[in-house]
Amino acid sequence: MASLDFSSDKPRDVGSIGSLDLHALVDETSLGIRTKDGLYEVKDWEFGQVANEADDAVSQALNTTNRPPAEKPSATSLGGLGSVLARLTGSKVLTQEDLRPVLEDMKQHLMKKNVAKEIAEKICEGVEESLVGKRVGGFQSASHAFIGVRHYLMALIATNATVRQALSTSITRILTPKTSTDLLLSIRSKLSSPLSSTQLRLPYTIAFVGVNGVGKSTNLSKVCFWLIQNGLRVLIAACDTFRSGAVEQLRVHVRNLSMLGINGATDGKGRVELYERGYGKDAAGIAKEAIAFARDNDFDIVLIDTAGRMQDNEPLMRALAKLVSVNNPDKIIFVGEALVGNEAVDQLSKFDRALRDFSGLSGIGKGRGVDGMLVTKWDIVDDKVGAALSMTYVTGQPILFVGTGQTYTDLRQLRVANVVQAILSD
Repeated sequence: MASLDFSSDKPRDVGSIGSLDLHALVDETSLGIRTKDGLYEVKDWEFGQVANEADDAVSQALNTTNRPPAEKPSATSLGGLGSVLARLTGSKVLTQEDLRPVLEDMKQHLMKKNVAKEIAEKICEGVEESLVGKRVGGFQSASHAFIGVRHYLMALIATNATVRQALSTSITRILTPKTSTDLLLSIRSKLSSPLSSTQLRLPYTIAFVGVNGVGKSTNLSKVCFWLIQNGLRVLIAACDTFRSGAVEQLRVHVRNLSMLGINGATDGKGRVELYERGYGKDAAGIAKEAIAFARDNDFDIVLIDTAGRMQDNEPLMRALAKLVSVNNPDKIIFVGEALVGNEAVDQLSKFDRALRDFSGLSGIGKGRGVDGMLVTKWDIVDDKVGAALSMTYVTGQPILFVGTGQTYTDLRQLRVANVVQAILSD
């Protein structure tokens, strides 16, 4: 029973919390890097498979010249694939009619990668616009070039650099954010801005919003660890006053993070604290009090944890918009799952629209939408990373981080090139 005793007055070993080794909270292999300026950066997410492996397999099939005639399938046995490629055989000017069946297969491939249907169609439109009227050659006869290839899109990409580049360009255009992804630069800019002699510096505030159960509190704590590693003092505002255990969950995270401190050492006391007022209170009021407390006690950052809510629940969305309008956070980060595909579009678009519509009604401030995204459970989708496309397309805002595991170091930055590689893979 002693190992299960987490009473606040129980003596603690420096290296453990109860029976839990602090090393279990930090994955050494997932730790970020220190720049030459001493800043702590989380690692980049990298797609584990090498896309060129697929290219090499197809190239090997194309270069095989001694295959027995009996192994050569006919165009008829390839179904629609043979007739589609026959239209692209040789050097000719591509038309919309040529590309229609190709783009349909391309759309199906993207949807299998969790890209929402409307975004998949948008990408295919971009490919079509870039290819119609171009002279494309170099395709071999479909009767012998594609033996053993299971997916048409992979064969198309591997055998024609023009088509591959067009698809890559269309995906990249959507994924490229309209605003900066350097959150730390934004924080440092505000904290270093000049003030008058009568002004008190306001902390940088970030509100985490999203539907129920996506991991807002857990990933807020990962972001907190990243901020602590950069020497910033963080106040976590417990504004989920509805879910049972929400405050206690944050209290455990704060305790853990306080003991981890900078560089994983046990010197983080005072670097992170929890501001909570229990349950059943007005979340907007608690957030306002927390910001004032942070201002008066020299905290650099306030991370606002909000209650999960479904995007169609108008009363709860109005309550969230009130929190935004009253406190005007510097960043509103939508936390969503990598698994949801089309649902991501519905969730994010409705959150963004509701915040814009309702947060300006009070007259306190102007309407605010989502400023960026954090996508959780990224480590379990492998190459089905289409949610990144869907979310960026809906708002035009960047994905700031992705969550990849259960420790405080399991946070990654998302590079456009890596996402494109994963989507193009088969």
